Amino acid sequence: MTELKLTGRVALITGAAQGMGSAHARRLASEGAFVAINDREPSEALSALAAEIGGIAVPGDASDPDEIADVVRRASDAAGPVDILVANHAYMTMAPFLEADLGDWWKIVDTNLGGTLHLIQAVLPGMRSKGEGRIVVVSSEWGVTGWPEASAYSASKAGAIALVKTLGRELAPERIIVNAIAPGVTDTPQLAVDAQAEGISLEQMHAVYSKSIPLGRIGRVDEIAAAVALLCDFRISAMVGQVVQINGGSTRGRA
Repeated sequence: MTELKLTGRVALITGAAQGMGSAHARRLASEGAFVAINDREPSEALSALAAEIGGIAVPGDASDPDEIADVVRRASDAAGPVDILVANHAYMTMAPFLEADLGDWWKIVDTNLGGTLHLIQAVLPGMRSKGEGRIVVVSSEWGVTGWPEASAYSASKAGAIALVKTLGRELAPERIIVNAIAPGVTDTPQLAVDAQAEGISLEQMHAVYSKSIPLGRIGRVDEIAAAVALLCDFRISAMVGQVVQINGGSTRGRA
């Protein structure tokens, strides 16, 4: 039998209506956690996933600090203070740097980096009341390497890495452990954005990305979820402020 190592833990996962977020939710629930799942808007997909895993749906806009405070309150009212935060939300558009809409550029930063800031600020009091916690921030390989025509997204994800490194140092003495993952190209609906920007089909986009990955394929969401679950394990506390790169070997440098 699989050990339910997160029994009694309360997890909050953002960006959970589809893709990586839904995989994270299913994985943590399978390991015993009560999971509150968030996405920007209510949806049938979000409600169905909450019912499937025995959790609750707590929609709210990650870029709005008041909405995020309410999301955390609803999660805590349902099951107790949040033990585990997986900041998985993301917003992305692509355009050449000088052609990027300035308002949209800052929306990407406000959502991806600002939303992570709001979430961590909102869950910290509850984690401190329990004397421990786990925070996993989902960055991106592009936050490590950058990517053409994705300046705002890459900058926001690089900022998230810097935030994780800083808070890892700051919060570790309180047994609140902060780490990040930086997935490479992964089979999620987000790839449709890339394909549209390149003017090719989704299948062609998969093939293009696979050519540059030593493993010869793009990643799967269950692989990313397994890494998230590892970083949520309360038996592991020496891994602090790290960036776990899951990319099939495409990036092998430091972060």
